[in-house]
Amino acid sequence: MTAFESVPEQHEAKRLLAAALQEGPVHAYLFHGPAGVGKRAVARLFAGELLGDHARVERGSHPDLYVLEPLGDQIRIDDVRELRRDLHMRPFEADRRVYLVYGADSLNEDAADALLKDLEEPPPYAVVVLVAERLGPLPETIRSRCQLIPFRRLSEPAVREALKARAPQLGEEELSALARVAGGRLGRALQLLDPAAARRREELIRVARAVYTEPGFDTAAATEALLAGISERGAEAKDAAEAQVETLELTGREAEQRIRRAQRGAEREELLSLLEELEWWYRDLVVVAAGAEAAAVHVDRLAELREDGTSERMSAAEQGCELVRAAWREAEELQVSTPLALEALLIRLRGELAPAAAPV
Repeated sequence: MTAFESVPEQHEAKRLLAAALQEGPVHAYLFHGPAGVGKRAVARLFAGELLGDHARVERGSHPDLYVLEPLGDQIRIDDVRELRRDLHMRPFEADRRVYLVYGADSLNEDAADALLKDLEEPPPYAVVVLVAERLGPLPETIRSRCQLIPFRRLSEPAVREALKARAPQLGEEELSALARVAGGRLGRALQLLDPAAARRREELIRVARAVYTEPGFDTAAATEALLAGISERGAEAKDAAEAQVETLELTGREAEQRIRRAQRGAEREELLSLLEELEWWYRDLVVVAAGAEAAAVHVDRLAELREDGTSERMSAAEQGCELVRAAWREAEELQVSTPLALEALLIRLRGELAPAAAPV
């Protein structure tokens, strides 16, 4: 069994890393791709192979492993300076030292400049693995000094198989719906198995439909309902981080920042997932109206889609998709106010879709 046998798909990433293990690693790698597709897990497996001790790498206790994550919203220059001091220490046990930098696309300009100096002339025993969702925020000077390792969204069958193994009680229709809603992100698919996540999804679909079915649709109330779900997801992540911090016996600023980062990251992920599914709902209205039900994402909600997906609503639903897609891009790329952005989106959706609603 190879080191990456347990990783679903990601054939190109696994091929490149297997070659690195066979031929000897280069000094720096950049794992890039969407959240929830296995980048962190593969980074740990790669580190475990390089250091020859998977168990301690998983626990984060290997003396030749250094892990850097953003404190708050960014990786700042002080964090990189600390890493650089460690970088010039020789290995304690293994033949090399491995540096995992998660959230590398959150390096601020000063931190990126500081890291670049060691990527240009690294110690011979150091292997730096940067893990990022987006290449765009990283300077070309950093990208060009790393071997790029691409990660893709998983296929629907791969996500279905993982879900089936984790929740064998699910029916085929529900498995298909969750696999499609997850959009190729296994992390998202597994999260949707949680009852709280299922409730949030139900509320989102209720709001998506209310935009065009409720004559007295209240955008402020709908926004609050969606924000409550985002806050709930953040609170779950905060509780989990607090438990982890206690286990690791962290205190002070490091503990506080780790908890804050986990909460904010979960809230951002929930917002982006919410917008993605909202777009897919309006896309499904178009798909069903066009007679292509087999291509629908929400195969568990075909009854509502058949009722709502009329030919009269097709054009408005297409415009709704564009509105949500634009909001997703803004949320993904920019620092936007979530409450204002969500309410503005719902107002625009109402204006586009309400005229197409059936008479009451």
